[in-house]
Amino acid sequence: MESRNMAIGIILLVQSILGILGNIFLLLYYLILYYKECTLKIVDLILIHVFTSNFLIILSKGPAQIMAAFGWNQFFNDVGCKHILYIQRLGRSMSISTTCLLSVFQAITISPRNSYWKEIKIKTTKLIGLLILLCWIVCLLVNTFFPLNASTKRNSKNKTQKRGFEFCLSQGRDKVVDTVYIAFWVFPEVLFSVLIVCSSTFMIVTLYGHKKRVQGILSTHASQRMSPENRATQKILTLVCTFLAFYTLSSILQGYIALSHNPSWWVMNITSIISMCFPTLGPFVMSHYSIFSRFCFT
Repeated sequence: MESRNMAIGIILLVQSILGILGNIFLLLYYLILYYKECTLKIVDLILIHVFTSNFLIILSKGPAQIMAAFGWNQFFNDVGCKHILYIQRLGRSMSISTTCLLSVFQAITISPRNSYWKEIKIKTTKLIGLLILLCWIVCLLVNTFFPLNASTKRNSKNKTQKRGFEFCLSQGRDKVVDTVYIAFWVFPEVLFSVLIVCSSTFMIVTLYGHKKRVQGILSTHASQRMSPENRATQKILTLVCTFLAFYTLSSILQGYIALSHNPSWWVMNITSIISMCFPTLGPFVMSHYSIFSRFCFT
């Protein structure tokens, strides 16, 4: 076994262990919270689906990529490849869409308390469960397209005529397939990323305006400490920057792999590592954000 394959395998193994433990811990936390309080806040409900999506990504992508890195990909036939790829895509789609839903909901929650925003808050609170269900249904249906023409590398006789989906490959080049890929995969990710940036910017501006309004009544001693608005702003920026950094780079690399005839070994494996970063680090970033949000914004 080459040392570079072993290094990639070890990195993916560490990511998988940390990600699985982190997401399971937070899911158990909310389960215990629901058992004690018999209810969950809206933000908690959304986060449960975010962590579930991250768990699906790691569970499907991590072990498969680890075995591929160590040269054990012969365990996967075409059927197994299709199922693994489908779960990966489903988890990624749900992770992005529910993270976007979380950001938009928090922006609506801290919006000015006038009649217009009040009506939106009431409608959003009532529809949040339906929106999450709709996200699952759409993602379940849309992602059925991608594994249809995937196969394992070892079944290939002419690899140069294939596009890489890591250890699974997509046969040939097809303009229709490329168009569908852009329409149902690239465009939604870009749209959700833009919505996250816009809603996060709105939250930061709103928090800054609130800080300015109450600054005059704060004591000198209190003003020297970090205000709740500053702490919230830092947590929002941390979450958004973490999300955008890893998902944007991952989307670019996965788009290149999907549309490339013969992607290199380095591109394939770096993409695998980067695509695992947010599902792995997400629980640790979002845990502080969500706990703070429970007491400040909901």
